[in-house]
Amino acid sequence: MIAQAGGDTGDVVRETFRAFVSTVTDALPRILAGLLFVLIAAVGIKVAMVVVRWFLDRTFAGEDPVYRQFLARIVAILLWFAVALAFLSVVGLGRIAAALGTASGFVALGVSYALSGMIADAVAGIYLLRDPDFMPGDTVTTGDKTGVVQAIELRKTRLRVDGNTLVRANGKIESEWTKLEGDDAPAGDEV
Repeated sequence: MIAQAGGDTGDVVRETFRAFVSTVTDALPRILAGLLFVLIAAVGIKVAMVVVRWFLDRTFAGEDPVYRQFLARIVAILLWFAVALAFLSVVGLGRIAAALGTASGFVALGVSYALSGMIADAVAGIYLLRDPDFMPGDTVTTGDKTGVVQAIELRKTRLRVDGNTLVRANGKIESEWTKLEGDDAPAGDEV
């Protein structure tokens, strides 16, 4: 009886090993196709990132490089995430890829809602940075304050008002501001 039980265990181990080898052998073409896809995608992402960095360097030439690096990093993360989902589909795990894609969409929706004010300030900052009528050194009125633009950053703008620095969110400034020219503009820091 003991010899027979030992033989049954050996048969189970051998059969399990054969099934494992068969499964790996069957999956090998999909795994190789997935790895080839990742290799081609990596080259494509490298090329895309060169174009993205060139575009960001031209668009935000006068800005702090931190902004360009941040935006480039976000684009790279999104591209690699898309490659990961496509890899899962190529190797036969399409349902997992669909679940991850759906879940990440809900997470992105929640994050964008939570950060909507910050995103609005960043978008307004991009418009202000590109506006030729709103430059450092210009005298502007925004809200109830008039001052000289000291710095325009991605999320906020610094104005010099009565010798003090006033920091306002770009969303508040971009929605309504007036540039004072000629006789309307106060001399220096005065209001």
